[in-house]
Amino acid sequence: MSDVTRVLEAIEQGDAKAADQLLPLVYQELRKLAAHKMANETASHTLQPTALVHEVWLKLVGEVDRKYRGRDHFFAAAAEAMRRILIDNARRKLARRHGGGQQRMDVEDIEIAATMQDDDLLLVNDALEKLAALDRQKAELVKLRFFVGLTLEESAEILGFSVPTAKRYWTFARAWLYQEIEASRGK
Repeated sequence: MSDVTRVLEAIEQGDAKAADQLLPLVYQELRKLAAHKMANETASHTLQPTALVHEVWLKLVGEVDRKYRGRDHFFAAAAEAMRRILIDNARRKLARRHGGGQQRMDVEDIEIAATMQDDDLLLVNDALEKLAALDRQKAELVKLRFFVGLTLEESAEILGFSVPTAKRYWTFARAWLYQEIEASRGK
């Protein structure tokens, strides 16, 4: 049993001091996951990895009735929270009152590396929601891989799959999402 799981169980039992022990145990891993995800964002993205971790932390500890069934469940919830924060941020930036997708460009800030635009991120999210309605397990795998940046092996461990099963699910989900996104673009 991991230290995180023990602290989560102590919190569930009502130990007020245990809550203070959780953040130091999970902060570095949350920060690493956030930094990995933020590396794939556009240059115009204003959210920093530290801010993303703090928002995730507030969401996770702010849910009073939320119980975590251990370390894996906690990090799966963190992945979902990161996804929602990034999607909400992308939607906010594309809103008409925020410029409707127009971006201010500074020559000094232009990056050569390909990144995902906010409208593409929203297409992925919409397709992912449709996949979740059909197959929640495959959608959860995509969230951990795409939005958090976990490896196939790490994702399989968190979700309780064997690595070969995770590979099959990942192959199916990628193909399904690709077709769904292309169909959405064709509209």
